[in-house]
Amino acid sequence: MVAEQDKREDSVAQGSALPEARRLDYLKAMGIQPWFEKYPVMIDAKEQAGGTTMPAAEPVIEKVAEETGRPQLSAMDCEQLRALVSDCQLCGLHTSRTRTVFGEGHRDAELFIISDAPTGEEESKGQPGVGEPGLLLDAMLAAIGLKRQQVYMANVIKCRPPDDRTPQTSEIICCDAYLQRQIELIRPKVILVLGQLAAQHLLVTQDPLLTLRATTHQYNGIPLLVSHPPAHLITHSRDKKDSWQDLLRVKQLLVN
Repeated sequence: MVAEQDKREDSVAQGSALPEARRLDYLKAMGIQPWFEKYPVMIDAKEQAGGTTMPAAEPVIEKVAEETGRPQLSAMDCEQLRALVSDCQLCGLHTSRTRTVFGEGHRDAELFIISDAPTGEEESKGQPGVGEPGLLLDAMLAAIGLKRQQVYMANVIKCRPPDDRTPQTSEIICCDAYLQRQIELIRPKVILVLGQLAAQHLLVTQDPLLTLRATTHQYNGIPLLVSHPPAHLITHSRDKKDSWQDLLRVKQLLVN
């Protein structure tokens, strides 16, 4: 019995994510009320792994906007949305972040690039797509005739999880409405998702990245392509050929 308990504690200490249902039980046992139970306006729900149900965050965001004298989410411009994100406390990540990573780029970009969770360097600068992976991404865009200033970049989640652990599904859902509003504001012609986590969430699937790439998906009527994140290509150069084919598909969709 003791050995089993030690094994479980070691697993948690090594950063493995707790099942969502167990994590919520732990929070309640510690007297911490989950964010989605604080507001009675929560009505929508999304099915989570492990059989638990998690409401969408948009009604809570609308409630917070109302209480703080801000416009409703659907009426916010980019700067108003950025300010709301910087003050966000919908999930526990706000207690560990140094700053949010909202997103940046051309406000009329035809290409919207969405990556997984922010890295430490992205958090420190408050910008997506920086560091060595960012330089590689710049080179990839240049290969299809684009500059960073012509596209828009954001992450599927706005805060970096501690120790770069995988974000909890509930944490990603908290950022859903923010990302959706960004997409509405930018109105891209094509969405390129760089990372399995972001792709699975946006497409509501558990299929691996290798299954999702090389197919043109749809996200609210916008063509969506999935490819490897630049950080992966740095250590797995054999996959650059696949990424190049994905970029050519992006270019074709932009031209058409």
